[in-house]
Amino acid sequence: MAEIIPKETVLQALNTIIQLHFEKTLEKKRAVDLQKKELWKLFQIFFIFLSIVFLAQTQSPRLQCRHCWVPIILLSLAHLIFYVSVAQTLRCINGFKYQRRCHKLTLGLATERLRQIKMRAGNGNDDGDVVGDDFEIHYQEPPETYFGKFKRNW
Repeated sequence: MAEIIPKETVLQALNTIIQLHFEKTLEKKRAVDLQKKELWKLFQIFFIFLSIVFLAQTQSPRLQCRHCWVPIILLSLAHLIFYVSVAQTLRCINGFKYQRRCHKLTLGLATERLRQIKMRAGNGNDDGDVVGDDFEIHYQEPPETYFGKFKRNW
């Protein structure tokens, strides 16, 4: 049996849910922006490193084939570290984007329920109380098709 809850309590609870998920959405947006800045720094550091190694190779007066294995190993190691760092950063970005999407869906549902309750009150068919199931908001997750945008196609 559904319990009856005073309308003011319901409105306060829904406003709190909306505020919480709005703040979480902004928090995830800032986290994505911070990760993108980190990714940009990784690219800059990597290309500066490549430039220094290639510049050192071209400026070397003793450039011979038997000396090429050192820069090849150094660059291979740098590429591996760079690839792992970029993959980890992209994983973090995708995780934050997924969490942000969940908060946005929950925020939308809570806003819609609040609007419905206020419209019922505005139409005059409201006795001041709300059935408990009318304002219960579960954490929303996007459909399975949402994950398709995170899959690598290579």
